[in-house]
Amino acid sequence: MRELTDQEIIRREKAEKIRSLGMDPFGHVFNRTAFAKDIKEKYKDVDHDEFENITDQYTVAGRIMFIRKMGKASFFTIQDKTDKIQIYISINDIGEDAYTLFKSADIGDIVGVKGRVMKTMTGEITIKCLEYTHLVKALRPLPEKFHGLTDIEERYRRRYVDLIMNEESKRVAFLRPKIIRCIQNFMDNRGFTEVETPILNTLLTGASARPFITHHNTQDLDMYLRIALELPLKRLLVGGMEAVYEIGRTFRNEGMDPMHNPEFTLMEAYLAYSNLDGMMEMTESMFKTIAKDIFHKDTFMWNGNEINIAGEWKKVSMTDAIKEKTGIDFRTITVEEALKLAEEHKIEVAEHEKTLGHIINLFFEKYVEETLIQPTFLYGHPVEISPLTKKNPEDPRFVDRFELFIGGKEFANAYTELNDPVDQLERFEDQLKERELGNEEANDIDMDFVEALEYGMPPAGGIGYGIDRLVMFFTESASIRDVILFPTMKPQGAKQVINKQSTPTTQKIDFSKVEIEPLFEDYVDFETFSKSDFRAVKVKECEAVPKSSKLLKFVLNDGTGEDRVILSGIHAYYEPEELVGKTLIAITNLPARKMMGIDSCGMLISAVHSEEGEERLHLLMVDDAIPAGAKLY
Repeated sequence: MRELTDQEIIRREKAEKIRSLGMDPFGHVFNRTAFAKDIKEKYKDVDHDEFENITDQYTVAGRIMFIRKMGKASFFTIQDKTDKIQIYISINDIGEDAYTLFKSADIGDIVGVKGRVMKTMTGEITIKCLEYTHLVKALRPLPEKFHGLTDIEERYRRRYVDLIMNEESKRVAFLRPKIIRCIQNFMDNRGFTEVETPILNTLLTGASARPFITHHNTQDLDMYLRIALELPLKRLLVGGMEAVYEIGRTFRNEGMDPMHNPEFTLMEAYLAYSNLDGMMEMTESMFKTIAKDIFHKDTFMWNGNEINIAGEWKKVSMTDAIKEKTGIDFRTITVEEALKLAEEHKIEVAEHEKTLGHIINLFFEKYVEETLIQPTFLYGHPVEISPLTKKNPEDPRFVDRFELFIGGKEFANAYTELNDPVDQLERFEDQLKERELGNEEANDIDMDFVEALEYGMPPAGGIGYGIDRLVMFFTESASIRDVILFPTMKPQGAKQVINKQSTPTTQKIDFSKVEIEPLFEDYVDFETFSKSDFRAVKVKECEAVPKSSKLLKFVLNDGTGEDRVILSGIHAYYEPEELVGKTLIAITNLPARKMMGIDSCGMLISAVHSEEGEERLHLLMVDDAIPAGAKLY
């Protein structure tokens, strides 16, 4: 049975008292005539003495946020969706019964007030209450700290309380739809048509990402929640709609971090007879329109940098950007040379990445991506990582594609769209080959889309924008969870669920099929062994590393009081959320190793064996009673 606090018990008793008076403690319709912000704005410049001649009356409603009870007269503050406003209430104005009812009110209750506008001696616009209406009894007290919830996880989990207490959260919540509406107006004014396309798909297409899979019972059919909007929209180009866009929810079964949420809002737009240059112009113009029409400024603080979106934005090719940072010109080297350079620069190359294009992209991610601070169009991507993009006519190893980077983060991805059905089919087939080599994010072959192209799709430019990131930038928010009203959260008290792709510790093993590595024949002396510092570590946070199919990033408590970050290539075996809170074993005195641009300070210990030629891995987990930092001997 749920236990109630003393305050919760008292509030329930007050609710029953209100009910005994013949009133509903949870209210009915109330005819509000004005909002706090409008009233305060209208009278802000009126002198105190002038209010003697003002008899304007208003009916307001909102949540009580402050009360100062003083016998037969009191002050309280209510908050509506626009602002807070002070209320003066007196037994002489509303009568004893109504004043007694008011005295039972608590912070958090919702009330209605009809009264005359006035200004106090301190200059505060105030409503002098003439009629008091109880509307809703709050059975739970608001957080004690006036500024709101102090636990950031609780802010996201109990967004309803966060919006009550946190003005910044409310500001962002109201700005987001304004930004989206501004984008819609911008696109509509350019002749685009907003459309809706299916969320459920039978094929994995349109982007490189791991999907969520569901099942349609009637048709007994597995389906994917869409990872992109691209192919249905391009089918509409074939159909003659010529300029289309969609703003819609998209789903990717990947890790969570300040820039990623499993469900997010994506906008994609396609314009017939346009190209990459057209998408650059449209993007730059859209950002500047949002800045001008909503925020009335050109400079924004984001991701620790002052970003100026005025003026002409920088354009640079991927290979030139890499050459500037490393001195390597990837346009002039072979695959073999690229593989050697990757080894020299300690860049991990998966089996399906052993192509010039993939290695170029890995170098870009390590040396360039985080350095693109001011708005930059990065163009000229390798063909291997761009299966839906038209090849560059001057160098078919590369495609006509750009990504927009701001503050070291990607904000948009645009193509001169591939409309050659023969080339498109070949690209799809190449994706299947990559899947066979271990690329879990490779696309299916969408033969219906190929057939659509065979009817003829006009030359076109296309682009995708992460709406959540765009809102983050303009609202100067640090995390994607700040701009999504209800971000994905693990339920409190939820039991651990092992992912299908994980290897559960309870799984039965046929030991007759187990293969283990031979024991080392060479001995190591005790002095050498003792130089390795094995420690128990607690997992504080765990997330997938963006653009890596293997790596998980662990934030660990190693007993020193400072967080330790270790990257481990075990994403094929574990999902990050199932590892939070576990006690693991790490070697802590290894030199830092940079992986995907992140310093990994140590190594987590796993047990590895093979079954019928397939590698199995179990991360070494120990008793949670072992404290963080405990040394192993």
